[in-house]
Amino acid sequence: MIKSVIFDLDGVLVSTDELHYNAWKKLADELGITEFTKEDNEKQRGVSRMESLEVVLSKGNKEYSEEEKIALADRKNNYYIEMLESIDESVILGGATETLKMLRERGIKVGVGSASKNTPMILAKTGLEKYIDKVSCGLDTTKSKPDPEVFVIAAQKLETPHEECLVVEDSAAGIVAAKAAGMKSLGVGPYYETLKADYEARTLKAVDDWNIVLDV
Repeated sequence: MIKSVIFDLDGVLVSTDELHYNAWKKLADELGITEFTKEDNEKQRGVSRMESLEVVLSKGNKEYSEEEKIALADRKNNYYIEMLESIDESVILGGATETLKMLRERGIKVGVGSASKNTPMILAKTGLEKYIDKVSCGLDTTKSKPDPEVFVIAAQKLETPHEECLVVEDSAAGIVAAKAAGMKSLGVGPYYETLKADYEARTLKAVDDWNIVLDV
């Protein structure tokens, strides 16, 4: 039986994809990279900030030192944080709040496992933090998905054995990480049918039977 559910944040509980794209696009334009598209942005799904930066830089022809890359990634994140100042509960995805409430009512612990260092801010601004027991994010980790570190730390914080954890993800890297951690997985989002998760649903609202997913 599942005792804790660990949610990825962006694309699962909230959608700030457009903000990420706009922040990366602003950086790309400043670097003279005009070919950065939303298709390129899709390649950044579920990976770390530095890996996302490489997607942008691959569209240009200039080489950067590691120090310069760190500065560029920080610049993009500052743009993103500025954009986050305006978000509210309107970015919460359908079924997310209802699902979190349902799990709390069942006595199941709720965690978030996200690569984003901005996770606490997003949870606070959307009002979702009151439903979350523990957060594991980029502030806690040194490795990005598909490494399972973010979920391993979440399970430690939730004091739950891995085999009693369910991970909810919208990226292939996240599902691979969940499996590497020995956890069950639920794949959601536009690519849910291709993620090879243990369970699938287009959205949290579309989950047919939570009793099956939670192994009740």
